[in-house]
Amino acid sequence: MSATNKSAGRTAGQAVRRPAEQNPGQGAGQGSEQDAARPGVSRRRLLGTAGAAGAAGLVVGGGAGAAVAAGTRDEPTALTTVGSAHIPFEGTRQAGIVQPAQARGHLAAFDLVTGADRRAAAALLRRWSDAVREMTAAGRPATPAAYDDQVADDAGPSSLTVTFGFGRSFFGRTGLTSKLPAALAPLPDFPSDRLDPKRSNGDLWVQIGADDALVAFHALRVLQKAASGTATVRWQMNGFNRTPGVTDRPRTPRNLMGQIDGTNNPKPSDPDFDKRIFVPATGSPDWMAGGSYAVVRRIRMLLDTWDHLSVAEQERVVGRRKSDGAPLSGGVETTPVQLDKINPDRSLAIAGDAHIRLAAPASNSGAAMLRRAFSYHDGIGTDGTPDAGLLFVAWQADPLTGFVPVQRKLDGADGLSRFLRHETSGLFAVPGGAGKGEYVGQRLLES
Repeated sequence: MSATNKSAGRTAGQAVRRPAEQNPGQGAGQGSEQDAARPGVSRRRLLGTAGAAGAAGLVVGGGAGAAVAAGTRDEPTALTTVGSAHIPFEGTRQAGIVQPAQARGHLAAFDLVTGADRRAAAALLRRWSDAVREMTAAGRPATPAAYDDQVADDAGPSSLTVTFGFGRSFFGRTGLTSKLPAALAPLPDFPSDRLDPKRSNGDLWVQIGADDALVAFHALRVLQKAASGTATVRWQMNGFNRTPGVTDRPRTPRNLMGQIDGTNNPKPSDPDFDKRIFVPATGSPDWMAGGSYAVVRRIRMLLDTWDHLSVAEQERVVGRRKSDGAPLSGGVETTPVQLDKINPDRSLAIAGDAHIRLAAPASNSGAAMLRRAFSYHDGIGTDGTPDAGLLFVAWQADPLTGFVPVQRKLDGADGLSRFLRHETSGLFAVPGGAGKGEYVGQRLLES
């Protein structure tokens, strides 16, 4: 986990812009026009939209007032703001990697049932891909015709993304061991890990994100039903981030420790971003070209212990001010960290065991990951403390040069590690995206 740069922040402004960023000409504007022409936009749908518009505040401006006025006349209106945001399913790369993490998320692993072979797995991936293609389409309710349970009725796609990956065990189960990537080697044991094997790994992995809780839940249910007879859920975890529109301007989000989280995450505009995050077109194996590797960790935060520290002590552990995320070496949140800065009393401005020092690429021979996480809270444990923390997802072209060296540095030496517990782990090969009429993993399963 990186308390300073784990996950890309997602805010109201980014949520509204997301469709245009992914596919110019599609998204909020196009979806609204299509929905306005459809008679099925109900008053119930309108009022939900008006609520979202009111929450979005400065981002949507006077749109909320116009929506409420139309609603009082019970007239059809266009779906606006959050619900209309559309991220295309088809593309060279799968959605849900470079896009900012949404307000709601589900991570789940599936195991193939006894007797399910390569052909059955291919049929499942086709069913899943076809369903997601429908659920993420612009300008329509997020409900595929084959699974019309009405859970997501009245909602647009709400930035829904579904990302699929393969675990190491999948290749043996389907007779594809010759296609097993070297980068999918088991992660090493880290001394401080307390992993639950029942909630780790899996044949297939699914990451779901959406800016509406019902849309995200519905997508999970659709995939579970489509898997019936072929695969069963091994484990499933639920997460959340900030809801679009709750901040006055685009801001880096905070984690459950109250720390601003995501400042130094790699950005797609970085010149070496693709090299660090995605498998090159000439990479091995060829079916992974354009794909990435996801390390998934459920990291429990020992919040009661953390909260006993003073703010100054918490800032020393992390290396940043809690109020605004600025590094203790000086400046504002986005000011580059000066690891060699010395205080007037000759102490290091960034402590030797501070998290941002040990997690920095400069401290790890340039190793970096794209952290895209969700917070979680699963109630109060038997010991009376919150079962809460981070569903950590780290993306990289090769985990052996990304996650592994950084976690080795952090494990035990990081001052923040005293307040964390890694409880589950998984590594998954996430292939490139699907083209029109294709399914995710087709190059592997039909090779």
